Amino acid sequence: MFKRKPRYRHAGLQAGSNQPLFRRRIVSTAAVAQNPPHRQFLFIALNHVVSTSVKWTLHAKTRSMQKGAAKFALTLKQKLVELQVTHEYREKLKAEREERAEMARAAREEQKLLRDMERAEEEENRYLRLLDKAKSDANEAAADQIGAYDEKIRMLEKDLADAHAKFERAQAMAEKTRSGYVYIISNIGSFGEEVVKIGLTRRLDPADRVRELGDAGVPFVFDTHAIIYSDDAPALERALHNEFQKTRINAQNFRKEFFRVSIDEVERAVARLAPGAPFFKDVEAQEYRETLARRNAMLAAVEPIELVAFPASI
Repeated sequence: MFKRKPRYRHAGLQAGSNQPLFRRRIVSTAAVAQNPPHRQFLFIALNHVVSTSVKWTLHAKTRSMQKGAAKFALTLKQKLVELQVTHEYREKLKAEREERAEMARAAREEQKLLRDMERAEEEENRYLRLLDKAKSDANEAAADQIGAYDEKIRMLEKDLADAHAKFERAQAMAEKTRSGYVYIISNIGSFGEEVVKIGLTRRLDPADRVRELGDAGVPFVFDTHAIIYSDDAPALERALHNEFQKTRINAQNFRKEFFRVSIDEVERAVARLAPGAPFFKDVEAQEYRETLARRNAMLAAVEPIELVAFPASI
C-alpha cells in the first residue's frame, strides 16, 4: 500500500523539518495576518490577551497593596492603643501626684492650725498675766497714777478679748474638720479681667493662703473680694463652683479653681448662697496699675524719631 504524504501549507515546512516550533508559529501568524478577515480576528485575540494580562497584573498589584495597607492599619491601630494606654497611665500618675500634694497641703494646714491654736492660747495667758499685774499695780499706785493704770487696763482687756476670740476660733476650727474659709480673689495683671479664683482654706488667718498664692509663680498679687467663714466650708465652695461650672477655665482638672465670670455675677451668687457675707467689688491691682503707669511714662519720655523726607527726584 502507498503511504500518503502529509501536506504542508507553507513552503519549507516539510516533515522532519528542524525549524523550531516558535518559528513555525511566527510564519503561520504572518500568513494569517496577510488575510484581512484573519487579521481582524488576530487583532481581537491580541487585544484580549493584552487586556487579560493587564487585568491580572493590576489585580495582583491591588491585592498586594491591600495586604500591605491592612498590615499597616493593624500596626497603626496597635500603636494607637499603646499610646492611649500610656497616656491614661501617665494621667493617672499625674492625678495621684496632685492628690498626694493636696493631701500634704491639707495636712500642713491642719498642723499650722494646731500651732496657731497653741500660740493663741499662750497669747491669751500672757495678756491675762499682764492684766492681773496691771490691776495689782493699780491697787498699790498713788492717786495721781490711777488714770494711767485705768487706760492700760482697758487696753489689756481689749487685747485679752481679742486673744480669747482668736483662741476660740482656732479651737473650733481644729475640732470641726469641715469648718474653714472660702475665699474669692482675682488677678487682672496675671489672668486678665473677669477671671476669679474660688478656693477654700482652713488656716486661722486665711490671708496667709491668699499671700501664698500671690507668691507662687504669678507676677502680681491677688485682690481679695470675699473671705467667708463657714461651718461647712466644702459645701459652700462646692455650691459656688456648681454655680459657675459652665465658665470653669480648666474643665479637665477641677483643682484649678479659676472661672471666667464677672464680679457682679459672683456678688449675686454670694448674696444668695451666703447671705450677709461681706463682698468687695473694687479691683485695686496696685502693682499692675503702677507697672502700667511706669511703662507709659517711659514710652512718653522717648523722643519721637524725625522722619527724613526723601526728594521726589534726583
